[in-house]
Amino acid sequence: MNIMDSSEEVSPIAAENVALNTWTDEETGDEEAGEDGFRDENTLFSNTEDEFTEFDSSTSCDEMEADLTGDDSKRSYAERARIFKLRRNLDQLDSFYKQKEHDVLKAREELKACRLNITELEKQRDKVERDIEQQKEADNTVAVFRLRAQHKRLCVELQGEEELEPHIAQALKEHELQLCQVEVEQGRFTQLRQEVEQEEQDLEAYQAHRAAVRLEQEDAVARRVQHRRQLERRKQMNLLKEEEARHHRALEEAQASHLRASVYFKETMSRIRQQEAEKELQSREMMERRMQAVLSLKSSIASPGLKKTSGVEKSAENLLQYRDAEPVPAKPGRLRPDWRTPSPMSDEDSQSSEEGFSVLHHHSAGGAGKAGEDEEDKDDEESLALPEFIGLWDLKHRDYKDLQDDEVSISIAELGGLALTLAKHQSALLGKKTVQGKEFKGCPFVSKPELIHFKDFEVGNTYKKKITLTNVTYSTNYCKVLGVSEHLKDFIAIHFEPPGPMSAGMACEMMATFKPMINKDLDGEVQFLSAAGPFAVPLKCTIKKCALAVDSSLIDFGAHVVGETISRTITLTNQGAVGTHFILVPSACSEPRQLLSKPSSVGAQVNSSSEAVWDGPESSAQTVQQESGESKSEEEPQELSAGKDCPSTEHKQSGASSMRCQTPVAPELMAPEGSSGSTSLERNGEETLESSKEDTLDCSDIKAGEVKEGEIGPFGCMKLQIVFTPTVPGEAKMDFHIKFSDPDSQPIPIAVRGEGISVPVWVAQPNVDLKICMHDRLYQDSIVVQSRSSTALRLTFEVCKELRNHMEVLPKTGFIQAQSSFNAQLKFLPSDHQKRSSLPEDAERFFDRETGVLEVPMSIQVADQVRPVPFTVHAIITTSDLEFDRTEVDFGHCSIFESVQTSVLLTNHSLLPQDFGFLGIPEFVDVQPNDGFGTLLPRETLGIDLIFSAKQAGEYTFTLICKSGINRDFKLQCRAVGVHPPLELSHSLVQFGATAVDDVSTAVLHVVNSHTGHAEFTHLAPRIGKGTVLPAGPKLFEFAPPENSEITITPAIGRVLPGQRCLVQVSFRPTLSDQAVREEVVRLLCQAEEWRTQDLERTEKQKEPDNLNKKDAQFDPRKGKKQQHRRSSAKPAPKDKGSKASLSPKTSSPFRPPRPADIQQGSDEFAAGKASLLRSFGGRFGSCIVPCFVSSGDTAEREPRGEVFSPHNTLYLELHCPAVRPAMVVISNNGRTTLNFQQVAVGQRVVQRVTVQNISQESLELRSSLLDSSGPFMLLNPLRPLKPRATHTILLSFTPTQGQKYRETVDIKSAAMTLRLILCGVGVDPVVTCSHGGKLMDFGYVLEKEAATQVFKLQNTSSLQVRFAVHLDSLRLTKHQEQQELPAFLASGTKPQSAVGTQNYSGLSVFSTVPIEGAIPPGKTQDIAVTFRPDHESPNYSDRLTVELMNKQTVCAFELKGAARLHTMFLCGGDPLDVSVESLATLPPSSGPDFADSERPPQPVLLTLRSVYSESGVPMAVRELEVGCIRCSQPGGKKNVEFSWDNLLVLQQRGFSMEPARGAVEAGTKRSISVTWAPPSGISPNEVVRVSAQLTLKGDETEVYSVTLLAMALKAPELDQSA
Repeated sequence: MNIMDSSEEVSPIAAENVALNTWTDEETGDEEAGEDGFRDENTLFSNTEDEFTEFDSSTSCDEMEADLTGDDSKRSYAERARIFKLRRNLDQLDSFYKQKEHDVLKAREELKACRLNITELEKQRDKVERDIEQQKEADNTVAVFRLRAQHKRLCVELQGEEELEPHIAQALKEHELQLCQVEVEQGRFTQLRQEVEQEEQDLEAYQAHRAAVRLEQEDAVARRVQHRRQLERRKQMNLLKEEEARHHRALEEAQASHLRASVYFKETMSRIRQQEAEKELQSREMMERRMQAVLSLKSSIASPGLKKTSGVEKSAENLLQYRDAEPVPAKPGRLRPDWRTPSPMSDEDSQSSEEGFSVLHHHSAGGAGKAGEDEEDKDDEESLALPEFIGLWDLKHRDYKDLQDDEVSISIAELGGLALTLAKHQSALLGKKTVQGKEFKGCPFVSKPELIHFKDFEVGNTYKKKITLTNVTYSTNYCKVLGVSEHLKDFIAIHFEPPGPMSAGMACEMMATFKPMINKDLDGEVQFLSAAGPFAVPLKCTIKKCALAVDSSLIDFGAHVVGETISRTITLTNQGAVGTHFILVPSACSEPRQLLSKPSSVGAQVNSSSEAVWDGPESSAQTVQQESGESKSEEEPQELSAGKDCPSTEHKQSGASSMRCQTPVAPELMAPEGSSGSTSLERNGEETLESSKEDTLDCSDIKAGEVKEGEIGPFGCMKLQIVFTPTVPGEAKMDFHIKFSDPDSQPIPIAVRGEGISVPVWVAQPNVDLKICMHDRLYQDSIVVQSRSSTALRLTFEVCKELRNHMEVLPKTGFIQAQSSFNAQLKFLPSDHQKRSSLPEDAERFFDRETGVLEVPMSIQVADQVRPVPFTVHAIITTSDLEFDRTEVDFGHCSIFESVQTSVLLTNHSLLPQDFGFLGIPEFVDVQPNDGFGTLLPRETLGIDLIFSAKQAGEYTFTLICKSGINRDFKLQCRAVGVHPPLELSHSLVQFGATAVDDVSTAVLHVVNSHTGHAEFTHLAPRIGKGTVLPAGPKLFEFAPPENSEITITPAIGRVLPGQRCLVQVSFRPTLSDQAVREEVVRLLCQAEEWRTQDLERTEKQKEPDNLNKKDAQFDPRKGKKQQHRRSSAKPAPKDKGSKASLSPKTSSPFRPPRPADIQQGSDEFAAGKASLLRSFGGRFGSCIVPCFVSSGDTAEREPRGEVFSPHNTLYLELHCPAVRPAMVVISNNGRTTLNFQQVAVGQRVVQRVTVQNISQESLELRSSLLDSSGPFMLLNPLRPLKPRATHTILLSFTPTQGQKYRETVDIKSAAMTLRLILCGVGVDPVVTCSHGGKLMDFGYVLEKEAATQVFKLQNTSSLQVRFAVHLDSLRLTKHQEQQELPAFLASGTKPQSAVGTQNYSGLSVFSTVPIEGAIPPGKTQDIAVTFRPDHESPNYSDRLTVELMNKQTVCAFELKGAARLHTMFLCGGDPLDVSVESLATLPPSSGPDFADSERPPQPVLLTLRSVYSESGVPMAVRELEVGCIRCSQPGGKKNVEFSWDNLLVLQQRGFSMEPARGAVEAGTKRSISVTWAPPSGISPNEVVRVSAQLTLKGDETEVYSVTLLAMALKAPELDQSA
């Protein structure tokens, strides 16, 4: 059959398969993926991309297929796709067949189980019917009802099983039909399956060969790559060696070059040092010549009015100052000149002195730095008068040139020489001046004014001041201006004409001009030089400021009576030229704040200290006094530059102190003139003042007046008022601060003191607290008035008109004596009735309805005292009502055997506790708790239980009265109906003992029908209220326990005859809810996962040091980083389809606990959770009320159900059910108490163990209930006492005797509890078949001491595992006893012959089986090998083999026979000449050399032939002999047997013929020799023809058989007789 043609007809089941053109060559895809993966892996070992180009180009799929297979065997992609598709469809067909086979087996088992259930239920139904008849005869109604319920249940179950049986049978037929269809489908494609298997084998061989070729090519490529790498490694080593050699040569050349350069460098340095020494010598000489020229010029000038003389003196002074300014740095010739902005006020007259110093300075610098230029001017130095200096005087101004450090240089020697020369000259000029022996000390000139003060200046204006200098020395003196302070040169210009020599007391004038350019205070001095020495006049420039002061910083009010008001005024004066905003703030209520000032003029700049901080109360104690013309020397302003940073420059101050600015200023504070910076500052200042206004609080008896803040102008004043109003006696103190928006103005502290004196009359307790008061109750209190006056005073008590109806003070008027007290009585009677006035309505403005608080201000008028004495009355008004939550209580219908309880709520609406009690209670009513007496706390609600117990049937109407502690009555109307039901319970309350979980507690009670007649007047008759009396007769009852409860009532339904009672059994079995068990399972799973995670973390932490050590050991410092980079850049190799995922993923999915609803009830997790809950069970108490419905009559009356059962006749049974932890639990099999032995073969015994543990604190004595003695279950070991925490294992066995289901319970009892174990199992009849169908297993002839084996199979067709055992008769225990008896041929009688024949001499069994015993799984087979191994020659080996199951059922039994020969040839087929039993006296024939082959006697063989003739003729008689050759496993020797007959002519003469006469037999085969006797004519009947012939067998040895032929002709009737 062609595969391609039949691929689409494989199976109708796979009709949904896609077309063939959608298939791809999966094999080719895998190969390509494998090649890519191989290429990616090799990139880890090489950086080149073309290492495997040879392999890739030479190993394409098409060329490989062409090399591996020829053109004839090359298959297309479509062919292989069809093969794969056929295999898939065949696999689907096989899977479908297995599924259908499983369905058939399952349906058969279900049908069998259903029929077994039906049979069992029928038996039980019949038995129950018989029991019902017996109980009816015994008149046992209770048992009859119970058996009827059981019979009904059995009928329902039987009906359900009978309805289920045809459905199962129909399903079985459908499954069998489908299975037959699948088998037919499989038979259709048997040939196709064989072809596909052959194709698959060819494909596997092809792929294996292809993989081998590919592996060889990969090995070759790998070798080539390795060789290439070795070559590259050698090449790299050679390159490294060459590079090292080049580097060594370069080092040697560099050292040689360095030696040569050092020589030239030394020569060059020596020349440079020589040139520098020459230049220095020349510069010194030139400096000395210039100094001599200056000194000579100084001495030659005699005229005092020459400007040149003053210029020379100025130059000399500047040189002295330059020398004394700063020490020369260690590095010579490195000076940086200071630069300042030239003053805009400088002119030709005023800047001459400055230019002199500047020119001299630059000239000296130029002479030091440019020695080469000075050498060219040597000829000009001869003229000492004008040539050198005229050009310097005429020089007006030079453009500033930023000189570098290397351009301005001067040597230390030159500077030192110049300073020494100037010092000598100065000492000569400024020598001590002594007049008449008096030496003048102090300042030689006195300035008027002493301080040059430019006050309140404005930027942009020019100010001038004239200063007079007076000579106060004792001699003639002169004065000349040296200049002003360095930082004032840009703003101050001094116009001073030297007056020449001045006598003592003479004066001269000087003009100082100030043109401010910054709004900042400036301090400095004007320096002068006189004959007595230098002196200076201080100079100060101050901006416009605020100068604030008060006329008094302390206000003392003195002593005043409480209630009076006194005021004082203080004056705030501003002596400055700038106005400001002020605010008067009490120090107790003020907080530190920052105030920003408003700029006083356009163009003002803000310094970095423009933020003022309040100093607090400590600094406020100082009084600030500011006078005109003075400035604050404590504040050191800092100039803010327009740049980004503030330079750290030093400024000389009046106290010779300096401050360096290091804090950067915010950009918004450095805005230029007219910018928004001033606006923002003004806005911030206003906001700060507004916040200060809000913080100004009147927090004491001393307060500020109406004017607390405002604006004070320049040179203005403001009146501020302070008010003192004492409210309590004692000293009052308050400190105020006047704060200003000007940041430069410090707050001015003002201390205020005063004293309050008490009034002469006061109330000792100004607050009268009446606590909590009830309505309509009178409350009194005493008011004590004290007097410190020396005279008697009249008192009048006043009550507001709103409370005059509720409050009264007695007496209303009285006199209090001097230095004494007066008592008045206060009465308060709140009312809330409509008859009188109501307090909430009258005193609405004093009373709060929500809280009930009453606050009444009252006063006492004192004669001759303006202020009345106040006091306040406080009270909380509350009600006294008690309220029930309902006004009427209906108890409904109440049985006389029961009590009805209802609850009402009693609420106390008062804020005070109230006592209550129920008085006059009827005898059929009970009030609890405390018999109806108690105390209610404020706003408390208490539940009151009202219990009604009817004494007899009737209607009840009554009233309950509750009295409060203040004798108020609160009534509650009640009604009820008494009912006398027709039945009654012997006990209405059942209290079970402490019952362990899964244990059972049982109680017994009776349902009694005591109504036997209609004697209504002598006995209580059943009735409802005042209704009609129920007739006597049988009554029905029905208990309705809650659904899914732990309560069981038996019987739940019954019928009670008049005057009788019915026994009812109530059982309580506490269990654990399934939901709680499932939640416990989830908790255990989460806990186990948490422990597992902790173990993993602990293991990882322990492995981290080892991993780190391994990484350090494996890290290569030369290749580590590079290899890591390569690994990261390499592409991940694609995974093969068969490759496994990583065993240690980087990230693991988080643990998700299962939902409780997903946990199955019969799972191991559920059982473990239940066992855990049992161990941790803490106990519980539950109670329930079970109604018992009672019928009004009997059901025989056919009344509707609604009329039969009346709800008013219902009885109630109350059950108290305490559950405790079990004292004993099962710890084996996850705590399961059900032992399911599953399916067990009939007669087989299965043992299971149950381990119990004592989890209580006491020892337990265990005992068990009795099991059915004839049942399959048995308790194998005794029970022993259990100590706390001890365990005991119980052995239970199951041995079914029939093929049916078994179920039984055994109770393990102790004093604390009873543990019930449920035993169940199914007995199954095993079905095992044997493949050997005959009764004999013949092994034929075997060489002695060799073996022959035959195998037969045992098949288990049942649904459970079956154990078997193989028995041999030769191994039975009775074997020796049987051998002692006579053999069968010697014994008399018809004793059966034993199946055990000849046995081995060694004592070992000649027959053996493997295995001897074992187990066969369901649906499986077991091979049994039987081996025949004789140890001597005998033809009579025999035995009997029997296969038995564990239930002693015999599967099969057959005989084993075999014969043993010493040589390979044998002859068989003749008549027996010997018995089958081997004699013990028979010895084996000797095989020694005494007997030769020719001397051995021939072995006799008898062959009898009988011919039965009749009238039709005489037929021939035919017998057969068989010659066989045994296959020998030993090497060498002859492998076949030849046979031949002798004396054939004699035989032929007597009518015998042999066919064949000669022949050969191959090893392991047999050949038949036919012996035919044709009776000759004339032979007489019954004549015996006897002939002997020899048959020779030649094999490994030669054996001769003497064959005796006996032939006779018999008639047909004689044949039977002879037989």
